[in-house]
Amino acid sequence: MTAAEIAAVALGCAATATDLRRRTIPNWLTAAGAAAGVICGGAAGWRDAAAAVAGMAAGFLIFLVFHWLGGLAGGDVKLMAAFGALLGTRDVLAAAALAAIAGGVLACVALLRRPCAVSIPYAPAITAGAWLVLWARR
Repeated sequence: MTAAEIAAVALGCAATATDLRRRTIPNWLTAAGAAAGVICGGAAGWRDAAAAVAGMAAGFLIFLVFHWLGGLAGGDVKLMAAFGALLGTRDVLAAAALAAIAGGVLACVALLRRPCAVSIPYAPAITAGAWLVLWARR
């Protein structure tokens, strides 16, 4: 595994655990994930560092729309940006699509368990999308 893949696995584990336990994703965690992506990219050269920054911007912008519409919290947006820095632009788009599918499944499960469920922690869905992309790379 590459350093970026290890960071993505660690980021997903930590974000999912805190979101399930506290219903929040700490800023320091998403900032560390984004920094890890840029550092890992920078270690491979300036083009990879630029790709990490572009992936971070793409991940942020994709979920920012849903945040503005009231469907996602700010931590979810920043988490996708951090995964974007680790995955790159093309892969963060696939991860976002897979996260939406995983989020739909989680929402259905939540509604079956509690018909009046208003919200679900979304970090598990975002993590699932990112990890599926990592798995597909192999």
